[in-house]
Amino acid sequence: MPGATGHAPSAVQCSPESGETACAVGVPGSWATRRNLRGAVRDDDGVSDPDPLVARLRAAGCVFAEEEAALLLEAADDQDALERMVRDRVAGRPLEHLLGWAELDGRRVAVADGVFVPRQRTLLLVDLAAELAPRGGTVVDLCCGTGALLVAVLARRPDLDGHAADLDPAAVACARTNLAGPGPGRVHEGDLYDALPPALRGRVDVLVVNAPYVPTAEIARMPPEARDHEHRIALDGGPDGIEVHRRVAAGAATWLRPGGTLLIETGRRQADGTALACAEAGLAAGVVVREMSTLVRAISGGSGSSGTMAR
Repeated sequence: MPGATGHAPSAVQCSPESGETACAVGVPGSWATRRNLRGAVRDDDGVSDPDPLVARLRAAGCVFAEEEAALLLEAADDQDALERMVRDRVAGRPLEHLLGWAELDGRRVAVADGVFVPRQRTLLLVDLAAELAPRGGTVVDLCCGTGALLVAVLARRPDLDGHAADLDPAAVACARTNLAGPGPGRVHEGDLYDALPPALRGRVDVLVVNAPYVPTAEIARMPPEARDHEHRIALDGGPDGIEVHRRVAAGAATWLRPGGTLLIETGRRQADGTALACAEAGLAAGVVVREMSTLVRAISGGSGSSGTMAR
């Protein structure tokens, strides 16, 4: 679950981050009104630019300044609201927290202050979960945050039965909003497996986990967007970054069906340790790498061997 949101907003629908050409964002009102609002934002940083709003965002380090400006204009009700949002953004508050939503796999999900913002690299978890789950199977999103992973998986595979769980009450509230469609009682609050209904024990086909994996000592060096604005419980992976992963691995076989799959996002430096934790728990584990994404895929009832799978 860790990592910085960066200044490439996950909320942008089309951007170079996703391999597409940046595109305009639909904003209510006329283009002239939007331009007037842009010009009305005070250029407190003294930056000379024909568009002061974009200039202020770019000076603050926002790589996708034009896209962010369009999104802030869409969200602001008036000039004063826009100015407040721009000041907060320049001060380092995540764009998604300002907007109240983030985007993953083409879908907007509600996100509140302090709640972990879903990252685009986590789409690898979505891809594999949607691919590996059997028809009519059960998928659990553990350490779910906003529930964005399960929202994306169920959008691709509406035949699946989905559940989500998190320890953070603010994250659970967001997930319950985002997963209201599949029906009540699908989002659970508690510590890892303790949150899940006992009826799921031994019935889970795919367990999707984006648990924290930043080593405790490295949190202070994270970008302020994450370090100062996302709850520490969503970032801190313990002394070596694998503390929560070990707990997830230790309980996975109890909740997975025989042959069920655990998919757990990890860091490049933590990957071997995460795979080892799964193997020591009796799972057949391997590391999957795709571009900027790294995860461990582990299968219950396997040999416990480990390896690397490039994908």
